[in-house]
Amino acid sequence: MIKLTNLTKIYGEKIALSDLTLNIPEGELFGFLGPNGAGKTTTIKLIMGLLRPTSGKVEVGGYDIFREPIKAKQIIGYVPDSPFIYEKLTGREYLQFIGSIFNMEVGNIAAEIEKCSALLNMESYLDYRTGEYSHGMRQKVVLTSAFIHKPRLLIIDEPMVGLDPSSARIVKDILADFAKAGSTVFISTHTLSLAEEICHRIGIINHGRLVTVGTRADLMKMTSDVDGNLENLFLKLTAGFAPKTPIFS
Repeated sequence: MIKLTNLTKIYGEKIALSDLTLNIPEGELFGFLGPNGAGKTTTIKLIMGLLRPTSGKVEVGGYDIFREPIKAKQIIGYVPDSPFIYEKLTGREYLQFIGSIFNMEVGNIAAEIEKCSALLNMESYLDYRTGEYSHGMRQKVVLTSAFIHKPRLLIIDEPMVGLDPSSARIVKDILADFAKAGSTVFISTHTLSLAEEICHRIGIINHGRLVTVGTRADLMKMTSDVDGNLENLFLKLTAGFAPKTPIFS
């Protein structure tokens, strides 16, 4: 579903992404981890066709994202790290607008809105303008806008930001259901426990390079010298600091 080949992005003298090759098949829930500035968001923007690579190729669902952008983007649901939402529209109007962009029938749009509204407990505010929403309310509407057309590929940058524990649990289940139905789910997150809990494979990027990729079992085989802990493995691979003894006593 996602095929990245020798992908490089350079800004001036800064190498944001270096020779990234990655294949993610249909039906996989893939977690993309890395510290701030590692290249996660740059990778997502390249997959979405929002940035052009310095070199390399991006294919989504068999389509080159730059040669056939409309065909590629029609099968994607996308939530960026700082999503834009039309604040003078109600949540319902915004979702109707998004559904119409993907050429959904009016009845199907309404049905999907009602289903997601019930799942995520949005009924009480869906008909208020989104400019009045809390961060968590906005996140639920933005997530629904990515789900509504049942895309073959979901790309979400930090899916759980602003969500209460109950809503976060529901979103985890929705993402798992998308993957079970054959869609590909690509999430970028700083929450290691989330990736460990729900992802089939995890990739770790640092300084623009993919340092490892594998299943949870694959990664756990690498943790013998870091106390069998994914967090400590992540810190080791990204040259983080994992103290063995308490800092304060």
